[in-house]
Amino acid sequence: MLIEELKKRILILTADVGFGHRSAANAVAAALMERFSDFCQVDVVNPLDDKRTPALLRDTQTDYDKLVRKMPESYKVSYHISNEPVPNAIVEQTLTLLLFNALSDLLRNTHPHVVVVTNSIYLAPLKSVLAVHRLAIPYLTVITDLTEVHRQWFNDGADDLFVPTPEVFQQGLRFGFPEDRVHLTGIPVNTAIAHETRAQNDVRMELGWDLDKTTLLVVASKRVKNLDEVIHVVNHSGLELQLVVVAGGDEDFYTRMSQVEWHTKAFLYNFVDKMPDFLLAADCIISKAGGLIVSEALACGLPFLFVDVTPGQEEGNADYVIRNKAGELATAPVRAFEILCHWTEGGKEELRHYAEASRNLGHPFAAYDIAEMTWQAAERGRINRSLMNTQAIARLREALNNFGISWESE
Repeated sequence: MLIEELKKRILILTADVGFGHRSAANAVAAALMERFSDFCQVDVVNPLDDKRTPALLRDTQTDYDKLVRKMPESYKVSYHISNEPVPNAIVEQTLTLLLFNALSDLLRNTHPHVVVVTNSIYLAPLKSVLAVHRLAIPYLTVITDLTEVHRQWFNDGADDLFVPTPEVFQQGLRFGFPEDRVHLTGIPVNTAIAHETRAQNDVRMELGWDLDKTTLLVVASKRVKNLDEVIHVVNHSGLELQLVVVAGGDEDFYTRMSQVEWHTKAFLYNFVDKMPDFLLAADCIISKAGGLIVSEALACGLPFLFVDVTPGQEEGNADYVIRNKAGELATAPVRAFEILCHWTEGGKEELRHYAEASRNLGHPFAAYDIAEMTWQAAERGRINRSLMNTQAIARLREALNNFGISWESE
């Protein structure tokens, strides 16, 4: 065992805007600890929770859910506007001013050998902090959307990009990243998926589910719409199947499902901590097009039936799956019924084709690939290139001074 002080310190920055960013961070951390626990210390930190972060930015974690649920079109408009060069530059400058102190203190307290970023809001501020303090710390970007990725993810200060799909690989090249710094890894998912060797029926038996029926896994959350109607149609469809419904912590939805008179075999859960088991035991999944749940489903070879797509990045996620014949979109409950009928008729041949396509898109070992390259970056140090020129640093320091933000190193 190495002396604690000699271990490489790896800092992973995440945010709790939905589940995806945190889950990706945890997956990379788990892979690092599994492979390099004797040689590194890993910290997963959400700077938005720092007391130095202004409340208006901290509150975006809860406001995001409300905005997506209640004003999806407004969210879509703001997403696309901020994806234009000038508005994005303004957003990045604002984020730099709001997060500069929190990130500066975090780096000063942890002294990381490498930083891994799983949420794009930290990229521009982190680049500025490293440039102003002249810190030669490599930082790596883990992109958590499948296609149509926001330009904020492609901050040119990052040493490496870990991208989920060939489309995003090409997008990285168009934003000026050299090919040797863009790595097609997939989105990191729970490492338990990569280790799974049990047969599907063995997992079902452990869970207490029927071994012979086609199993639909329904995953809810406060941001998934249209599920009640789809479940109602499936429940009265007469199809030979079983429903596994996970409320995802949505208490209202869980209460409603608890009051349903079930006409098909159904298993109801509020919140689960063994989602990989559920994914491996199911035949298909019904949910929204979030980057995490889609990536986990693909890693397990599950066909995806989308019943909700948040405007913005999730449209690209759904399009990627549908275009590659690994899932379909149900714009109405009756359409969900039609799709399920097609998938389950004739010995489920069509469902098997969709499952094979899903499996071909999946990246169950993504977390390990990212962990390996993160370790290499920790050993190597920053690539020998400057983050900003002298004039840009001077202008940034002047802006910080104008807003009363101290940048002097203690």
